Amino acid sequence: MTPNTHKHQEPAKVHIALGERSYDVCIGQDLLSDPRAWEGLPGGTLGVIITNDTVRPLYASRLQALLATRHRKVLVISLPDGEAFKTLASFELVMDRLLAEGADRKTVLYALGGGVIGDLTGFAAACYMRGVPFVQIPTTLLSQVDSSVGGKTAVNHPRGKNMVGAFYQPARVFCDLDSLRTLPAREVSAGLAEVIKYGLITDAHFFHWLEENAVALVAGEVSALQHAVRRSCEIKAWVVGQDERESGLRAILNFGHTFGHAIEAGLGFGTWLHGEAVAAGMVMATDLSARLGMAPQDLLPRLRTLLRRVGLPDAAPALPGGEDEYLHHMAVDKKAEAGAIRYVLLQGLGQAVVKAVPDEQVRPTLRACLAAA
Repeated sequence: MTPNTHKHQEPAKVHIALGERSYDVCIGQDLLSDPRAWEGLPGGTLGVIITNDTVRPLYASRLQALLATRHRKVLVISLPDGEAFKTLASFELVMDRLLAEGADRKTVLYALGGGVIGDLTGFAAACYMRGVPFVQIPTTLLSQVDSSVGGKTAVNHPRGKNMVGAFYQPARVFCDLDSLRTLPAREVSAGLAEVIKYGLITDAHFFHWLEENAVALVAGEVSALQHAVRRSCEIKAWVVGQDERESGLRAILNFGHTFGHAIEAGLGFGTWLHGEAVAAGMVMATDLSARLGMAPQDLLPRLRTLLRRVGLPDAAPALPGGEDEYLHHMAVDKKAEAGAIRYVLLQGLGQAVVKAVPDEQVRPTLRACLAAA
């Protein structure tokens, strides 16, 4: 992907209001080369960049040069790329390196990469010496609009996605739109799944805007991307500011994720990108909403059309165990409570609710969506 960067957009800021844990999300271009954007952040003796083998050659040296003005020593820890490495083994590798380097409580961790790196680094920051500061520098569209904001950190367990983690807020988030230039088209599409989600659950006007600007977003037009990232972060900031630890409202951010996590677990983490699984999951959740008489019948075809336009799947993959395997994975997902699977559903475009639905009412959706694959 190579966005049109001839005209620089002014950086935007979205404030995440969480009292003493509040922070800003900075959205713009050249943020990895602008020391002014980094003013006010903690600056201990040691700064540690945690990244992966794909991102490191692209951006690590630039970030290291910038951080050298803030820390006496800057280290880089590079992990293999991919969801398959979002594990306790990778977490232990980071812990081993921090301990070997004598990292202390003023050490600052910098998450340079996509959602896997952001989640893992945040979890490491939450655990090391019971908490050290960390900064998010998400380099994928998916992580810029979703995982880098809100303080959810975790690693996967063979029995479930994101099962081992903590709520831990970053000191700041830098969404450098320039980093999207090196993203493969598939990764851009995966990020747009979460963007579309925000329109579906809270903002009908934004959903209309996405329908009208799908081509510009896929083409990487900076003005369109900045608006999409900013509006997504504004919506997430609004939700997280009211429900930081997902005791109520924040659950709506999981729209499409209960089905989507079943897809990821059933196919094997990393086979489908997270955004691809969420896209198919949103189709299933919208279908279920319509079958229950909640969402209008025309919303599902609109959603499927938009997903196809941005290069996302509009149907769910078959799993070896069929419907039963979907239900099995959804029952062990962390959004299940007391054995009842709770789904985020739509009462209309821009209106999401959480509702427990019996398996027998979910099976028609599973059959219909799998048959469409």
